Amino acid sequence: MTFRARILGAAAGGGLPQWNCGCDNCNLARTGAIPSQTQSSLAVSANGTDWAILNASPDIRQQLADAEVLHPTGLREMPLRSVLVTNGDIDHVAGLLTLREMQPFTVFATPGIHEVLDANPIFAALNASVVPRQTVALDQPVEIAPGLTATLFAVPGKVPLYLEGEEVQTDLIGDQTVGVHLQAGGKDAYYIPGCAMLNDDLRARLNGASTVFFDGTLWQDDEMVRAGLGQKTGKRMGHMSMSGEDGSIAAFADLDVARRVYVHMNNTNPVLCPDSAERAEAEAAGWIIGQDGMEITL
Repeated sequence: MTFRARILGAAAGGGLPQWNCGCDNCNLARTGAIPSQTQSSLAVSANGTDWAILNASPDIRQQLADAEVLHPTGLREMPLRSVLVTNGDIDHVAGLLTLREMQPFTVFATPGIHEVLDANPIFAALNASVVPRQTVALDQPVEIAPGLTATLFAVPGKVPLYLEGEEVQTDLIGDQTVGVHLQAGGKDAYYIPGCAMLNDDLRARLNGASTVFFDGTLWQDDEMVRAGLGQKTGKRMGHMSMSGEDGSIAAFADLDVARRVYVHMNNTNPVLCPDSAERAEAEAAGWIIGQDGMEITL
């Protein structure tokens, strides 16, 4: 049994290049000077035959086409067994609508995330008699593909943008933003594409992990403000930045984590440029910069 994890999409919402953005990274990606990246998603398997997808991004059609291991094995036979959703963000659920062609698989999510899906009638396009929705309680393991279990746990975050009210709590801890502990054949990995801070509970959970795929949205908290692309900081969006005293590089520095992989990177993040000083700094600190198609065997 070989536990495999394939990054289907390494970028945050909008991808790289983002359709309406003329920042340096997006322009470089358009010319092919740096690699393009699709939106956040991970595929995992315990046997290389049966696969689960974590988060269904709007780019899932292209991601499935690019991943030979996820191609049809017959007229209507697929290696896809399930889709697990870690929050209700558009860039993590919109791809479910692409998977509406009466193909059997299971959608796993917490009660809070299922409430978000159930409240929008467009997701009824996924016929419940073919695509059942299974509710998963926090800290209770569930098999999402043969030989592969997932345990969901709360991480600090916020509700999706389209559900924000007048007051927004960006470090909310509940079942609407979760991380995933994946286990197969005595091997394990963590997938946390969205996280506002590394609190004591999360630090204790991750200490000793062999592999962690972690939120790498921004390099610095006011990155988008500095670039003239918005007024929101990373903290306001519910994301922990890479750099700085309260960034993830510093937070992981004293943790025993053998392999650290950044995913969910915003199009403005300079680490997406292979020859940037910021990328060199992150790699020197022991981080791998995830990219589409990267596969890790555990």
